[in-house]
Amino acid sequence: MQIELSPDDIETIIHDADAAAQRLRRKLCMPICEREDLGQDLLVDLLRRLPAYDPARGSIGAFANIVLRNQSSRIAMRHHRQRHAQGGSLLSLEVPLAGTREPVGDTLTEDDGLAAWHGQTCCAAAVTELHHTLQAALARLPAEDRRFCAALAHRPVTALVAEGFGSRSALYRRLADLRHVLTVHGLGPAWDDLAAA
Repeated sequence: MQIELSPDDIETIIHDADAAAQRLRRKLCMPICEREDLGQDLLVDLLRRLPAYDPARGSIGAFANIVLRNQSSRIAMRHHRQRHAQGGSLLSLEVPLAGTREPVGDTLTEDDGLAAWHGQTCCAAAVTELHHTLQAALARLPAEDRRFCAALAHRPVTALVAEGFGSRSALYRRLADLRHVLTVHGLGPAWDDLAAA
């Protein structure tokens, strides 16, 4: 359906999309520079849905607010899923690391790897020391536990259950026990940061 919009309608749509982007940015605690991208995402979605607008059912402002609210919810859910998948952090060079005010992008060099983006240690000496500590701790484990750790590094628990490593609850109990054993062998609080474990 072809919709004819007046200049006032267009101004209303742009203003509402901008206001929704500002609200969403604040709600998601995103950097100010993300506002423009959010506004474009919201505006594109609104323009795509304009053929469904029926002037007999309400004003263009009311239609725009409903569409913008729904799209904002979808963006927020996608953002939370992404943040949850990344361990609660944002993958953005504009966001400061925990405990700092300086954006990540200002602290990284070209030699820093992907780990630095995730706020992990990017000091080569610290990474090497951690690698040696991990090797020493894993070497002290029985062969069956080393095999379990190696399998866990590449496959989720559900895959290990299917491969016969044991039931899901047994695997989690075994993992909890390994946490204590590895701590005794020197890994300490670094356990949670070790993808290889």
